[in-house]
Amino acid sequence: MKSLIILYSYHHHNTEKVAKTIASILGADIKLPEDVNPEELQEYDLIGFGSGIYGGVHHKSLLELADKLPEISGKNVFIFSTSGGTDNNRPIKCHSALREKLQSKGYTIVDEFNCKGFFGFVGIGISRGRPNSIDLKNAEDFAQNLLKI
Repeated sequence: MKSLIILYSYHHHNTEKVAKTIASILGADIKLPEDVNPEELQEYDLIGFGSGIYGGVHHKSLLELADKLPEISGKNVFIFSTSGGTDNNRPIKCHSALREKLQSKGYTIVDEFNCKGFFGFVGIGISRGRPNSIDLKNAEDFAQNLLKI
């Protein structure tokens, strides 16, 4: 299965840690949103979209990319994120904007993953030390389940 992860991870590279963990299981390529040509996505069997959560949604570069995607039927995608607080609800609330954009273009969301990630600046912040080894193990398990799709 040919896989791609489209990732935006900036401040503390928390989401990059999760993306690399998932990519290692899937054998996936990782690209930044600005490096993706929407037409090239046809080459992939599975595509992941992930970033930290900013103001309750994924980074604007992912949302803008989703707006540019061509309509398609049945392409399997997954969504992941890190955030100051874990969203254990299904479906994951902070994924709703990206999820709706992808679904409106005909993409099939096969699964979603969210874990804590440090949010803040030197000396202050929440979820310090996250994602931790347990979070990354959960990301591995998430990726193993994606292989079964």
